[in-house]
Amino acid sequence: MDIRQKIIKRAVQEIEDGMYVNLGIGIPTLIANAIPEDYDVMLQSENGLLGIGAYPTEDEVDADLINAGKETVTAVKGASFFDNAESFAMIRGGHIDLAILGGMEVSENGDLANWMIPGKMVKGMGGAMDLVAGAKRVIVIMEHVNKNGESKVKKQCTLPLTGKAVVHRLITDLAVFDFTETGMELIEIAEGISLEEVQNKTEASFKISNLQMKYSD
Repeated sequence: MDIRQKIIKRAVQEIEDGMYVNLGIGIPTLIANAIPEDYDVMLQSENGLLGIGAYPTEDEVDADLINAGKETVTAVKGASFFDNAESFAMIRGGHIDLAILGGMEVSENGDLANWMIPGKMVKGMGGAMDLVAGAKRVIVIMEHVNKNGESKVKKQCTLPLTGKAVVHRLITDLAVFDFTETGMELIEIAEGISLEEVQNKTEASFKISNLQMKYSD
């Protein structure tokens, strides 16, 4: 199983029946295909769709149906379409139960940087800043280290922030962390990964007083 699928398999466990969920651009969008079929979950996109389905087959592609990442999607039975302002009213009004977002960096304080790298062109900040402020719960999923082998779980974020102290849970290919009033806490380690490896690849300081289990591929 590749790293992304490993992360997605663990992240989908955070979704409960009956939730309204926003999936961020990148790895999170792949979660739409992994939600159990018997779950009544409504996926919301800030570009104006409530009721995103799985990625379309070749015969199902409709160029007018896209998610926030401009990927073609399907719509489930009962889906609704609306303008961008209405979509952000849902987010800012606290009607999204869970936002699962990608991350470039997460700090030990739960700060998130995920919208730009200085010097690289970006089309805009998207909806992440609204989501981290408006969603009832924010989970970030990302690879633990970058392409250079440097930790993305930092003492302090070095990239422009999306929000300060906004992350409730971080899921990587190595481990799962929670952010509480007493700091960052390691709660799970991936199967085949040692505590020593997590410590060596994590720049942030964390406690391990409530280590519960290993999650499997």
